[in-house]
Parts: sequence; structure tokens; C-alpha cells
Amino acid sequence: MSNPILRLEHIDKIFTGVHALDNVSLDVQAGEVHALLGENGAGKSTLIKVMTGVYPYDGGRMSLSGQAYQPKSSADAQAHGVSTVYQEVNLIPTLTVASNLFLERQPKRWGLINWKQVHLQSIKLLQRLKLDIDVQRPLGSYSIAIQQLVAIARALAVDAKILILDEPTASLDAHEVEILFSLIRELKSQGMAIVFVTHFLDQVYAISDKITVLRNGCHVATRETAQLPQLELVSLMLGKAVEAHLPKKKSAQKRSDVPFLAVKGLAKKRMLEPLDLHVHAGEVLGLAGLLGSGRSETVNLIFGAVRADQGKMTIDGQLQRIRSPRQAIRLGLGFCPEDRRHDGLIDELSVRENIILALQARLGWLHPISEAKQCKLADEMIQSLGIATPDSQKPAGQLSGGNQQKVILARWLVANPKLLILDEPTRGIDIGAHAEIVALIRRLCEEQGMALLVVSSELDEVVTISDRILVLRDHHQAALLEGDQVTQKQIVEAIAS
Repeated sequence: MSNPILRLEHIDKIFTGVHALDNVSLDVQAGEVHALLGENGAGKSTLIKVMTGVYPYDGGRMSLSGQAYQPKSSADAQAHGVSTVYQEVNLIPTLTVASNLFLERQPKRWGLINWKQVHLQSIKLLQRLKLDIDVQRPLGSYSIAIQQLVAIARALAVDAKILILDEPTASLDAHEVEILFSLIRELKSQGMAIVFVTHFLDQVYAISDKITVLRNGCHVATRETAQLPQLELVSLMLGKAVEAHLPKKKSAQKRSDVPFLAVKGLAKKRMLEPLDLHVHAGEVLGLAGLLGSGRSETVNLIFGAVRADQGKMTIDGQLQRIRSPRQAIRLGLGFCPEDRRHDGLIDELSVRENIILALQARLGWLHPISEAKQCKLADEMIQSLGIATPDSQKPAGQLSGGNQQKVILARWLVANPKLLILDEPTRGIDIGAHAEIVALIRRLCEEQGMALLVVSSELDEVVTISDRILVLRDHHQAALLEGDQVTQKQIVEAIAS
């Protein structure tokens, strides 16, 4: 098929020296479901925003139905027949369902909005999705899943040639996913082109005709779905050849019979299926899997940042029910989150103030740490971890990414947790800082006997630091790797199985 409805040729997009898209080409055919895949930072969102006029491109060209296409805004893209539904519902929750469906394009009569027609057409639109709800109720009164389906219905209300679905099933249950897929198949049969972005591999193989993989802003491959085995797809996404031979790991340390942390049947609706894990003192348990597999969800549930629907947890042999991070901290848990800027650091506070936060929270605000002791603790951590800062009074937000990560690690080392959870501890930092943090993780286990639960999307990293690896796939526990099984090859096979 030589005449795609949408063609992108050698697209470049640069943000302040960062090459977000580098020579990316893509063809989307009418009557095709084209899956766009890649890990965090691959360039998927940037490419979608270029296609929909949110970002202008810096190089290359786009054509739509054979004509030059350079939308100046998302409204301009929509006028050309390119509609997008994002994972985060971008509608107005205080308005009614009907008002959201026809916002800025209400049918009118004698210059006034014809609300009767708005309501009738809204009901008709939603029937297409087999959705029977009161269109005169506020959108925000419905679940996120319903809001997502309403957003899709709104996108279909225009004369769309291309429908871009960015993680459309993230908030949907199995029944709602099947409704959506039935709709996608119907639209495909009518000749609509659909770009489908998701991290659920089963859904990719269930609904797509073709797959394009991006990695680090570059086009890696475009293949027919039926001709691309899952194992090869995972390798393309991760950028790691599955090697047959890897360096041998050091012998595992002798562990106590009773794990420090044991979790059984931990689950949260639409977030994580029932999962079991345990971590011993002096051990690193790695969590591996693709983006959206449930890695971060698991550690957030354990730390009490999100409350689980079910499951039992024992800490140091005692049954516990963690309802908040404060309780987790008092029970000896620490947590370095994936998004250090949003969830970890307080940029405006000094390095010293950031470092003592967890210890002060554990002691309680009725037992304040003196400023002299704060300075002493902060200076010790700056020297021990090699944090590059002139002094402890410098605002943490002014440090480099690697040094910010060290500040968060220092916060927990000062608090002396028995279990430290690290979610992507080396993401976005330079090679030198990466090596230092990996060495620190090893030292914490070997010298201090701390238990560590480490989430990492870097296969070589998680293999290097972990004694055992729990592999997650589509919010399910896929495999537990131990001993000689702790290899990149075994991880990829577990993800793709």
C-alpha cells in the first residue's frame, strides 16, 4: 500500500539541545490499526504532539491524504480530520456529558444552542460505544473509565480520518476494553486509520495490524504484527540483544529464615493483580518489566502511597497494614520515588533541609532536630556520597540530576531504614553518577545488611544488583528468577511469554 493517509518523513524535534525526535518516519494506512510502542523517553508523546499540531516540527515533512500537512494547533489538526484521545481525560468535569461532547460545536437554532439536539445527538454518539448513561449529569460524577469513553466519543463526533488513542485502556476494565476494541474494529472496517499507543502487549497483538517501535527518539522498526514475535518486540523496545552468556554474579549471601518484608496477595483494582513477594535483610530484590507492567504500582502499594484493596503484609515477622507513608517510615521503610523532581525533592528547600526530612518525619514534629545536628548530618552525607555542592545550604533544585538523586538517598540513609525501596534510582543521570549509585546499592546490602527493593527498566542494571528478580507483565506477576536464572535473557523471555 503505497499511499498512506498520513505520512511522516524524517521528522526532527529539538528542545533546548535535546533531540526528542531524530529522523523519525512513519506511514499510517486507512483501515489500519497501527501500534506505536516504546519505553519512557522513546518519543511517543512528542511524535503524537507533532502529528496533532501541539508542537511544530524542526525538520522533515508531513502529508495527509497526499497533501502537505503542517497543523498549527490541535484544533487545526482536528479540522483536518486528526482526532486524539489522551490517557489523561482533558474534558471539563463540571460540565454535563452532553456539553463536553459538543463543546464549541453545539447545534444551534435561531442563534441559540439547541439543547434538545445536543442531548439527542449525545445519546446517539454514546450508543455507538454501547454506553447508556444520563448525558445531562456532570461528567465528573462518572468513573474515570466512563470519562475515557466519553472522550473517545467526542473525538468521533467530528469527521475524523485518523483517530490517535494514547493509552486508551489504562483506566478500563476487561469488559470496557472489549467494548472499545469492538468499536475500533468497526471504525477500521469503515476505513478509519487508528494510531494505538499502549504498554499492554496482549492488547497490541489482539487489535493492531502493524507495529512501530521508537527508542530514545529514533525509529527502530516497523513490522507487521503477525510477523513480529513478542520476544523480538521486547528486545526492540528495550534495545538489548538477548545474550546467551553473561558475567556470573557473586554468590548470594546467607539469608535469615524469616524475610524482613513478606507480601501475599497484594492487589489494587485496575492497578495490580494479586502478587506475592518477600525480601530478606541484606538482599536486593529487583522488579523488572516494561513500562506499565505494574512495577511502580507495586512499590507505591507497599509503601502506603496508594492503599491496597487486598493482601497481607508482614514486617519483621509482624502482621502490618500500612495505610500511609508516615506509617511505613515508622515501621522502617524508606522510598526513593521514580519522579525525583515531583515526588522526591522540594526544590526550594536547601540540601540540608531535604536530607533531614525523613528522619524528622519519623521522630515527629514534637521532637525537632536542632539546626547544628541537621548541619552535621547533612555534611556527613555530602562527604560520604560525594554530593557536588558548595555547602548544605544550596537549594536542592539547583543541583544536577545525579546529585539530586544522591540527596534523596542521603535522606533515607540518615533515617536508617531497614528496607529501602528504589524506583528507577539511576534514571536521567550521567554515567559517573550511575556507577556511584549502583556501587552504593551493593554496599548498603553487603556492609549494612539493609534489604532493598529496586525497580529498574535497565536490564543490565537490575541483573547486576539483584539477588532475585520478580518480573511483572501487564499488572501480573510473570516470573520469579533466582540463582542462575537472573539473566537478561530470562527477563525478556518472562516478559514476552
